[in-house]
Amino acid sequence: MKEYIRLIKFVRPHIWVLTLATLCMIGTSAFSGVSISMIIPLIDNIITGKKMIIPASVVVPDQIKAVIDFINSMPPMDLLNWMIILVMIFWLLRNLLEFFQTYLMNDVSQRVIRDVKNTIYDKLLSLPMEFYSKNPTGKLMSRITNDAAVIRDSISTGLTDMLYQPIQLVVYIGLVFAIKVYFSISWGLIFIGMVLFPLVIYPVVKIGKRLKSISRQSQESMSDITVTLHETISGIRMVKAFSMERREAERFKKQNQQFYKLAMKSVKRSSVVSPITEFAGMFCIAIILWIAGKEIVSGALSAGAFVTFLASILSLMKPIKRLTNVYSINQQALAAASRIFEVLDTKDTVVEKPNAGELPKFKDFVKFDNVSFGYDEKMILKDINLEVKAGEIVAFVGPSGVGKTTLVNLLPRFYDVTSGALTIDGVDVREYTLKSLRSQISIVTQETILFNETVAYNISYGSDNPDMKNIIRAAEIANAHSFIMNMPQGYETIVGERGFRLSGGEKQRLSIARAVFKNSPILILDEATSQLDTESEVLVQEAIDRMMKGRTVFAIAHRLSTIKHATRIYVLDAGHIIDMGSHDALIQKEGLYKRLYNMQFGAGMLK
Repeated sequence: MKEYIRLIKFVRPHIWVLTLATLCMIGTSAFSGVSISMIIPLIDNIITGKKMIIPASVVVPDQIKAVIDFINSMPPMDLLNWMIILVMIFWLLRNLLEFFQTYLMNDVSQRVIRDVKNTIYDKLLSLPMEFYSKNPTGKLMSRITNDAAVIRDSISTGLTDMLYQPIQLVVYIGLVFAIKVYFSISWGLIFIGMVLFPLVIYPVVKIGKRLKSISRQSQESMSDITVTLHETISGIRMVKAFSMERREAERFKKQNQQFYKLAMKSVKRSSVVSPITEFAGMFCIAIILWIAGKEIVSGALSAGAFVTFLASILSLMKPIKRLTNVYSINQQALAAASRIFEVLDTKDTVVEKPNAGELPKFKDFVKFDNVSFGYDEKMILKDINLEVKAGEIVAFVGPSGVGKTTLVNLLPRFYDVTSGALTIDGVDVREYTLKSLRSQISIVTQETILFNETVAYNISYGSDNPDMKNIIRAAEIANAHSFIMNMPQGYETIVGERGFRLSGGEKQRLSIARAVFKNSPILILDEATSQLDTESEVLVQEAIDRMMKGRTVFAIAHRLSTIKHATRIYVLDAGHIIDMGSHDALIQKEGLYKRLYNMQFGAGMLK
């Protein structure tokens, strides 16, 4: 229940739309009730040719008595003409109000789902890198697409029925009791119609609880399908290169079959609700007909009053049936909502202090003071101590998995240190706002990330009002201007998803141009030339050399050229710094660096 209340809170900002829809529901229900009540004069005064008679023992308000006397005094044909006109007017107004209630409730559901998606997306953008290392992209995408769609249905259908059907029930129950009071319907009929009907709710509740569990499994299954689609489509080149089309097709079919089975379980349990309610309803109606038939034959009950009573009872079936379906819909929505709330409730491990200040322009040194870092009870870095002065170029080398990338990721606070302190100009980086800290750091990574936007947009990413002259200048420094001008629309050319229209070297040069455009005093190079061919490497390395001038550089070394430029080289192994010095000094030692250098010299690369 708490989850549903939390979900409904998303409706609060749009309460005025919901209020208008509710008023339309009240009007629709009122016109439905009035239309049904017109059955009494239709049967008593027109079809049977008798007058509406109120039992003498019943006390009737003067207003109602006056209306009955007026109807009884009208010629049957005049009454029929007026009834036809009134029925047409009432149903026209009812349908008009029903249109507005449907439109407004769908408007509420679309507003809510928009807000839910925005909230999830904002949360995803705020979560630390550690969260993304544990959650596949496809599963996170599924929260915004599949889970949000289920919630939309619960608002457009479930919430509508939760408001509309009770109003309908009140109107029809009120009509039933009015007939009871003024036309002496027996309490036995009332008992059958009003007490036995709700007994059907019990099995529906039991079915609904099972539906919630099945629905959550279905959403998880759909997440797996989304993950597979994302991995296969984004990695289609690898799939084809290894001739894995059939294997991937089989994997998808297996996941799709699992989703199909869960979907059919849900359908089976949802579908059984309707027959149960309808059978219970018809059973009650059969008993009502048997009891009331005897009273009509004996003359104790007006035929018109009975038909109106029966119509009211039958009208009660629809809201009861819809309300039982609402429970099933809401159980499925709660399964989706719980998955969404898992994301929204995720604690951010990189938290900005309430009184965090703005980082002044970096000018002196960056220091790692006895820094250790780990997660899931596994230590990645242990007792790291180093100091880098402004303008220095430091490189980090070591075998794969020793924590080189993790170390430089601590600087922009993609992760926070587990112990120790990381300071800039003597102040812990946690004392500053994330935006002011990251504004002074540029990053060029091994994996180039480009957006499906123009070249200019990708170079100036992060700037609200970029100057085209600065964009071109950054591209020239990055050796990118010439190939950009050869593109169909130059700087306005769309690069495609992840820059698929560009070569590896071109993508990397755009990434360098982006770092140059940002013009930050601190630069992180994470194996920026590791995946390039020789020609591209030369162009990219020239761009990197120009970009490094006047900046403080933290480089994860992969190529010799980057290492030889370094003021100092730190050698890491098993999370520790085991050696440090210049290239010439380290190559004289019989240590890990020399072994890596010899491996690189033979293979043409330094790993």
